[in-house]
Amino acid sequence: MTVLRVALAQVNPTVGDLGANLQRMVDVYQQANEAGCDIVAFPELATTGYPPEDLVLKPGFVADNLEVLDKFAAQTGQCAAVVGFVDQDRDIYNAAALCVNGSIVGRYHKRLLPNNSVFDEQRYFTPGFESDPLELYVIGGVKVGVSICEDIWSPFGPLAEQAAAGAELNVNINGSPFRAEKDLVREQLVSTRAADSHCAVVYVNQVGGQDELVFDGGSFVVDHEGALLARAPQFAEALMIVDVPVPPVYRKRLLDPRGRVTDAPLPTVHVTDAPARAGVDEPLAGPITEPLDADRELYDALVLGTRDYCRKNQFTDVVIGLSGGIDSTIVACIAADALGPEHVHGVSMPSRYSSEHSKSDARQLAENLGIDFRTISIEPAFQAYLDMLAPAFEGREPGLTYENIQSRCRGQLLMALSNEFGWMVLTTGNKSEMAVGYFTIYGDSVGGFAVIKDVLKLRIYELCRYVNAAAGREVVPESVITKPPSAELRPDQRDDDSLPPYDVLDPILELYVEQDRTAGEIIELGHDEAMVRRITRLVDIAEYKRRQTPPGVRVSNKAFGKDRRLPITSGYRG
Repeated sequence: MTVLRVALAQVNPTVGDLGANLQRMVDVYQQANEAGCDIVAFPELATTGYPPEDLVLKPGFVADNLEVLDKFAAQTGQCAAVVGFVDQDRDIYNAAALCVNGSIVGRYHKRLLPNNSVFDEQRYFTPGFESDPLELYVIGGVKVGVSICEDIWSPFGPLAEQAAAGAELNVNINGSPFRAEKDLVREQLVSTRAADSHCAVVYVNQVGGQDELVFDGGSFVVDHEGALLARAPQFAEALMIVDVPVPPVYRKRLLDPRGRVTDAPLPTVHVTDAPARAGVDEPLAGPITEPLDADRELYDALVLGTRDYCRKNQFTDVVIGLSGGIDSTIVACIAADALGPEHVHGVSMPSRYSSEHSKSDARQLAENLGIDFRTISIEPAFQAYLDMLAPAFEGREPGLTYENIQSRCRGQLLMALSNEFGWMVLTTGNKSEMAVGYFTIYGDSVGGFAVIKDVLKLRIYELCRYVNAAAGREVVPESVITKPPSAELRPDQRDDDSLPPYDVLDPILELYVEQDRTAGEIIELGHDEAMVRRITRLVDIAEYKRRQTPPGVRVSNKAFGKDRRLPITSGYRG
């Protein structure tokens, strides 16, 4: 039995920072080479960072990325490297290069280009069916195939073709963004592909935040029977090294109709000789990191997405309006873990309607987290607005306009602090509020990043309980979790004065927003018709407001932003 030592380079590139991406790849490659690896795999489009979007429409950017690939290849030695990059011929391609001994010995062009959800690859790339005939590479005595991300999702894709032609191991490089419970789906699918083709699979994924997307890593290796050999951690960079045993599989393929060789042989490129480890009795076992539970997985995704958005955009500090409510509380917790408490600034901005317990809860949270805390009353500004508008509003009863003025006063204060000190404002609206428009445009929606934009209200309570459980102490004051939610913009106000209870609202939003059910379909599932009509109408008419909100971390099946693209002007009500 041959044993191939494989390194999975789960790195965190920055889109467009080609020099830094190159240096990171070189550093990691040297570690893998020194560890005696036969092959190291980097993520999809590792040279540019994923996704580069319209940057690839700039010829100069594509040329610079090719120069980075050449520089990387020039520094390779005996250890082969699979590197994602943008290739250019008659068109541009999402590609992988095989580099070894100072040169590029093979190129592969991604064949199945996703054009759904957050993916727009058909906008940018041409599939590699005609431009790039498949090849196999003999590395350490093992026939190796290369594929990119979506290519492995189809049972009739390149993996099947390569395995039928004799491939014993496939290196699949990925830029697969996180959503809840996706890691299990990935592993099950890749395990099935490996077992069907009798071909071991090395699945390496990018890690890090990029605008709305967060990549969770979770790279892994399965053997030719689909058994898990190694799994890297989620939400952290890692160089995972594992010896992959490659037994002769031709007999099993001959006996199993799924793997029977029927295709013509593929061209084979000899890359490196068989390693000295061939026939070893005790291969180097890789780690099998335990999957995270649902609460920690979601929380860590929000932390990483927030950290990378701030740091990659050169913000060291953030400022948050601390109301004493559940939403600003969880945002402050996430920010403190993402950037360090010394880089988080909480501001209480009370008005005449702010309760004493909300003000004290905000202060207590700041003390528990160890973040900077200050109080700036909006009362003078609010009164000034009332005085200015009194002649124009004469004879009219105070209403929603007066509530929105308070929110906009707070937004102005946060932006003033941002301008003066260079702090990014983190908004605190959750997905339930975003969905139905329960926020003030140019008020509490003002900011640079919306941390919990894709998290429904009920889930926020669970995350706050998780924070306390993980810390083993009361970080989030219990009163924040137990008191009824309120914007406190008028006397004795509660959210359920204006909205359905969240245990009614959130399930309907999940169906309407995340599953694309129509109002009629939701009613057929047993939900109250009047309630469904009310909620879906609120979602529809708030589209123009959502378009003007900042980006936030995508963690669900369908997030507001590039994931959900509905017209602002639409008469359809389902």
